[in-house]
Amino acid sequence: MDIPFVSLKPLEKELDVDIREAFTRVYERSWYIEGSEDAKFEKEFSKYCNTDYCVGTGNGLDSLLLALKALEISEGDEVIVPSNTYIATALAATYAGAKIVLVEPDIRTFNIDPNKIEERITKKTKAIMPVHLYGQPCEMDPIMQIAEKYDLHVIEDCAQAHGAIYKNKKVGSFGTVGGFSFYPGKNLGALGDAGAATTNNKFLADKIRALGNYGSDYKYHHIYKGNNSRLDELQAAFLLAKLPHLDKVNEERRRIASLYMNGIKNLGVVLPYVIEDVESVWHVFSIRCKDRDTLEVHLNNLGISTNKHYPTPIHLQECYKEMKLGNGSLPIAEEISDTQLSLPLYYGMTDNQIQYVIDCINKFK
Repeated sequence: MDIPFVSLKPLEKELDVDIREAFTRVYERSWYIEGSEDAKFEKEFSKYCNTDYCVGTGNGLDSLLLALKALEISEGDEVIVPSNTYIATALAATYAGAKIVLVEPDIRTFNIDPNKIEERITKKTKAIMPVHLYGQPCEMDPIMQIAEKYDLHVIEDCAQAHGAIYKNKKVGSFGTVGGFSFYPGKNLGALGDAGAATTNNKFLADKIRALGNYGSDYKYHHIYKGNNSRLDELQAAFLLAKLPHLDKVNEERRRIASLYMNGIKNLGVVLPYVIEDVESVWHVFSIRCKDRDTLEVHLNNLGISTNKHYPTPIHLQECYKEMKLGNGSLPIAEEISDTQLSLPLYYGMTDNQIQYVIDCINKFK
């Protein structure tokens, strides 16, 4: 049996008519930037996230970068970033001119450990960037308490967590700003690159919008040195077609994750740990195994595609060699990178496929 790591086909097949209608609607209107589709999606997505405002952007990285720039975080400032995350989180702070300060995760959840944040705060710290990694919300109560204590901004990286809930509250609504990616493989994915920033602050929303439009508040009038990062009409229309189905997609992902959690019995495999009072959206089903590479080969040889999130931690990447953090400097992030393996999980997986993955893992020695 051949099982891909991810397949977009099942949902695309269900939404084929809606997606084609969305394209036709935009094409016949001949309006491709800053039009009615974008405005409607921003309104609907802010409502979904329970925030007052949403600003469409070109991609998830830009959502974080524009948030940092809007908050005037720049050279000389420090931003706290998880040591275990996709590099985009760190790059956003770097592009803003700030210094990234890496904080280790809780090895059980893969998310930033709130108990390790306070010791890394200095007079230069301006923001905390928690990442709701793999679709599981961070422990936002202690993070927000720390931020309030030290008067810090919280910029949530929600790129993998559309619709995830912490204590009955959606991610993206806790911090000063929430940054989302709509990369095609996300739980809510466009048909290309796209992103958004959510906030309850009108001034910030307007500033993020201006910064993403060449720093312009109206045509040919530039109040900031901005970027070009806008959600185009086609992607907004596609996202509008998909948004009403997001909860259904997330619920199916939860069902598949539950089957994995209950079915995988191999004692050499460490299953994900879910904290209390959260609803993960399981963008990634991440296991750990000390013999990860052999397990990966075992599964791949049996037709099961896997992935590693992420095989090299940020501090050991060539582009961050100036940090001078060698092997052993961030041992938890390094252990996760050495042992983590992501299993297939996508809307449309059949029960036979799920059971096959479970059986193949349980047979691994």
